Amino acid sequence: MKFKFCGDLDCPDWVLAEITNLSKMSSVKMKLLITQVIKCMLEGELNYDKVYKLTADAKFDLSDIKGSIATSHFILCNAAKYNMESDALCNELQQLGLPKEHATGLCRAYHDNVEKLRQVLQDTSLRLSKFKSCDWRVDYVMSSSVQQQVDQPEFHLKLNYTATDSNDEVKSAAFTTDREGLRELIRELKEARKVMESLH
Repeated sequence: MKFKFCGDLDCPDWVLAEITNLSKMSSVKMKLLITQVIKCMLEGELNYDKVYKLTADAKFDLSDIKGSIATSHFILCNAAKYNMESDALCNELQQLGLPKEHATGLCRAYHDNVEKLRQVLQDTSLRLSKFKSCDWRVDYVMSSSVQQQVDQPEFHLKLNYTATDSNDEVKSAAFTTDREGLRELIRELKEARKVMESLH
């Protein structure tokens, strides 16, 4: 069965398993958990002390708590991403086994915050790292034969970039490839450039 909040795909197995866990909480405490997750999505910080207290009655261990947070985030993020109405989301969650009171509480919190969630998603989407420079070298490995034939060269590349979340700190990604790998990399970069140019 396909679900809109999953991008019109099947619901991932891990989400199904965690929905069963969320059902073990009272509907009131689950709604309060959703409120904490939404606050984290909007402000970037999760109050773990409150989350531990909310999940204490359900006797969640650390793994259950992390799973509940991840599932709540997945549902809210995807619902906002795929522009879902809260009623449609509520129906889909009930089809997946979430009790009606739980689904209603989650969807009410989603409805109250959906515009803010969409704005956060919009503000943080398509954030690309800024390319700074490329260091490279070619190593030729000489064979041990009498003729001293040159084997395949090895290409060492180090890409220096500024990550969007690192306050202009320069980071690096280094890798080594052979001639065929380098040709494939160049081909894929050219394809990516064509796609980017077609979007203008």
